[in-house]
Amino acid sequence: QNIFNPNTPQDVSSKIVIGLERISEVFKLLLWKKAKHIGLSPIQIQNLTFVAFHKSELCNVSHLAKEFNITKPTISDAIKVLDKKGMIFKDYSPTDQRSYTIQLTVSGKEIVTETNDFAAPLKAQVDSLDAAQLDDFFNTLSSLIYKLNQSEVLSVQRTCYACKFYQKNNDTSYCNLLQATLKNEDVRLDCPEFIEK
Repeated sequence: QNIFNPNTPQDVSSKIVIGLERISEVFKLLLWKKAKHIGLSPIQIQNLTFVAFHKSELCNVSHLAKEFNITKPTISDAIKVLDKKGMIFKDYSPTDQRSYTIQLTVSGKEIVTETNDFAAPLKAQVDSLDAAQLDDFFNTLSSLIYKLNQSEVLSVQRTCYACKFYQKNNDTSYCNLLQATLKNEDVRLDCPEFIEK
């Protein structure tokens, strides 16, 4: 049976999936509104934001295609537009002139600053949850993201759970890089020091 059919009985997990689909629609809507306002597409904004905050070795067409689960030609088209608009530049490899990483120009950095609040209405609602709800929600969400990655539905993941530095002892999470116990709120969904197990 189709979980999106409101005329059939739905278990709680089906209702959660429907809820996640609605939230993903909100995220897309907020990003589209911001994109239209500044004359870029959502994927162009996502590319600029990603490049602004990640290591240069992740800022190439191949990785961006994996990151956003879209084709390389689609990413290449987005990069061409951003390059024409002077928001990025291509930093070519000295050993292979076909290979390059993407860097932001001053104009690209300004766009990242201008668009960084697009998800603010969604965050405001999440902020209104109490501490216990937030903790439970984050724990469930981070576990779900990890499981989706392990089952190869989500291709790219830089969460603590999938990192070689992460260790679980009974119910305690530990980071061998930081040499510290991790509380639930310390677990990262996108860690700059991530190295896959």
